Formats: sequence, structure tokens, C-alpha cells
Amino acid sequence: MAMATKSIAARLRNLIRNFAAARDGNIAILFALASIPVVGLMGAAVDYSRANAVKADLQSALDATALMVSKTAGSMTTEQLQSAAQSYFAALFKNPEAVSFNVVATYNSSGGSSVVLDGTASVPTDFMGILGISAMDVGSSATVRWGTSRLRVSLVLDVTGSMASANKMPTLKTAAKNLLTQLQGAASANGDVYVSIIPFNKDVNVGKSNFNQPWIRWDLWEESHGSCSKSKDKKIETKSACTSAGGTWTAADHNTWTGCVTDRDKDYDTTNTAPASTVPATLFPAEDYVFTWDNVDYNLCPAEMMGLTYDWAALKNKIDALQPVGATNQGIGLQWGFQSLTSSPFTVPAKDSNYKYTDVIILMSDGLNTQNRYSTSQTAIDAREQITCDNAKAAGIILYTIHVNTDGDPTSTLLKNCASSPDKFFLLTSANQMVSTFKSIGTDLTQLRLAK
Repeated sequence: MAMATKSIAARLRNLIRNFAAARDGNIAILFALASIPVVGLMGAAVDYSRANAVKADLQSALDATALMVSKTAGSMTTEQLQSAAQSYFAALFKNPEAVSFNVVATYNSSGGSSVVLDGTASVPTDFMGILGISAMDVGSSATVRWGTSRLRVSLVLDVTGSMASANKMPTLKTAAKNLLTQLQGAASANGDVYVSIIPFNKDVNVGKSNFNQPWIRWDLWEESHGSCSKSKDKKIETKSACTSAGGTWTAADHNTWTGCVTDRDKDYDTTNTAPASTVPATLFPAEDYVFTWDNVDYNLCPAEMMGLTYDWAALKNKIDALQPVGATNQGIGLQWGFQSLTSSPFTVPAKDSNYKYTDVIILMSDGLNTQNRYSTSQTAIDAREQITCDNAKAAGIILYTIHVNTDGDPTSTLLKNCASSPDKFFLLTSANQMVSTFKSIGTDLTQLRLAK
């Protein structure tokens, strides 16, 4: 097609030159002169059509190149970015009508991250050469923006005893660490993505080193941790029994506490209210989650939680430390996930007004609720958790929920209703599905948006 167009143009140019050179009469000369702009304008439409086709290919190559280089732009020098952009673009832009092209790449991290590619190409003309225009320059640009929406993600993970079966715990560790890698890859700078990890069973572990913090409540723990002045042959094991017997109760040192806390007083068990020493109901009750068998005490306190951080190595080490033990209380995990994104006792990084922030909780459980501070009734525990779900969503937090149902339990209506939308609830029937599910969620959270 290109050869045919060039042949026609060449013939027209020759005819016009012959008309102009003719001396047979003024009419022939005038006709030849008048035909030049007419033929030029008609041919311009063909040249513009060719130029537009080149521009379409130019735009497509710029879009693809921008997406490719954006993945590593934040760690490149200006020279490296330019070199990578030119290399990708040259491999993609193959329109034979363009005799030359140029691409300029620019990275900007102000108010979010972006890569802008400006490209130009030169297209030789066939018909417009008659009018003295030998080539047409076309240009376009492509922009990839990311980081304008920063992520705060809380991984609320079931580490109850049932996670020891069906290869669930090892698979969870793989899936969670893969997700952390995805989130790390989405961050072009420190602070773009923060993650907290909240392992839960019946309790959560806030860390025994916090025994002297004012947000810990001790009255429930001290009820059964101490000694009575009246104890002799028969040991009196509770504070209330001691005082009833006329004795004096001496509480154990708080530094012997294992780090577990149970649910707060109602209705603070469903909110992210900051603890205040002047309001005891807002404090977090210390508890030793212990199972006694054959006179031996077994500590069932889960792994210590981790607040928002972008220390990716530490986050992955925390995942590796998870061990399956204890009963199921999804509500306390969810409440602490909510707390970790929004309120003390966590240190929540300040939000920069130049960015948009997306707060997310990913709640994973392999079973139904069995025990909390107040009840062993699933219905009662579910009702408290549903309130927490509603409160978190009302605060603008996006909830993803995952039910890993390998035991043929009824599908968790609670987890289904807790999800922010139907597509954010995942029902899994095998442990292996956790890997693809966490990956899908990670892709959803980190997907780049192409802006033209």
C-alpha cells in the first residue's frame, strides 16, 4: 500500500511538472498552476491518515512502556529510567511509516508517584511534498500514577488450634508472606504502605513488656494471681475468696503476666475508642490464657501482635512465628485490627493531606466463633462481632473476609455479612486456595491506574 501511494504521488508530481514546463498555451499553464493546491489538499488527507495511524501506534507503545517502567521507576536514576524507557519503546514501536522517533521519561514523587512518557515520531509525506512539507511530526504522552492512594492494611489472622490441621498454618504463612511481598512492591517510597498483624484466638497478645502501661486493666487478672494471708493447709486461690475469709490478698507482680488481653467491657469491645485511665471500661483487661492438664499449665496466648510498620523483614518474621493454639474469637481480632489502623494504644502514623488513604482489614478465619470473655455461644459472640464490623465499615475501612472451611462447617454468614461487598468475601474449601486468594486481594489493592 505504501509503495502504491508513493508511485501515484510521483506520477502526479511529474504530470504537474510537465504542465508547468509546457509552452503550448497560457490555458495549459494556468490549469497546471491551479491544480497544484487542489492535488496537494486532496493528498494531504492521505498523509494525515498515515500520520494518525502512526500516532495510534505511538500511543499504544507509550502506554505499554509507561506501565513497564513504572514498576521500578522509584529505584532508578534519571539516566536509568530514560534508558529503560527507550529500550522498551524501541521494542514495541514498529510502525514502518515512521522514519524516526524519540521518547522522554520523567519520574515525579511529589504528592504521589508518577511516570510521564512524551513521545514523538516523524512521518515522511507523499502528497504534501508538493506544497513543500516533506514530513509530519506526531506526538503523544502516557502517564502512570500510583501512590496518590496510600495503603494501611491490617492482617487479622486466625491462629486457633484448628489451624494445625489440613496444612492450613503452613499455607497461611506462605500466602501472607506472598501478600507482604506484593504490598512491598507497590510502595515506591517508605510510608506508601503500612501493615499491621493481629494474630488471634480467644485472646490477643499485646506483649508482656507492656505490663506497666496505663491502658492495661488489672482487676480481672489480679483476682486469680496473688496470695492470701489466710492460706495455710488449703490454698485460697482468688481475691474474693481471700477477702471473704477475712484475709489480705497480695497481687502477683504484673511482670509475670504473659501478655494476653481479653475483650473490653461492652460496648467498648466493638469500637476503636482510645483507652483512657479515667474510664476503666475503655482499658484492656489482662488475662493469662492457660490450659491446665495433669497439673501442668500450658500457655495458649497467641503470637504477639505488630502495629503498623513498613519493616517488611520484621512483618515476615512475625508471620513465621505464628503457631496454632486455642479457641476462636474473631471479634477480638477484628476489634484490634480496627484499633491498629485508627487509635491508641497503637502509634498510628499521621496522614499527609497530599495523599488519599485506603484503610483495609483482611480478616481470615478457619472456623466459627466458640468463646469470648462473655460467652461460649456462637450466636452471642457473632452478634458482638457484627457490631464491630458495622463500626469499622462506618469508619471508612474496607473489609475483606476469608472463611477457610475445610471441615464442612456451615458457611459463615457473619463473615459474609462483614465483608464490604459480596466480591470481598471468599469461601475456601481447601488450604491451598489461601495462596491464590491472598494474591487476588493483593492485586486488587496494588493495581496501577493508567491515566492519559
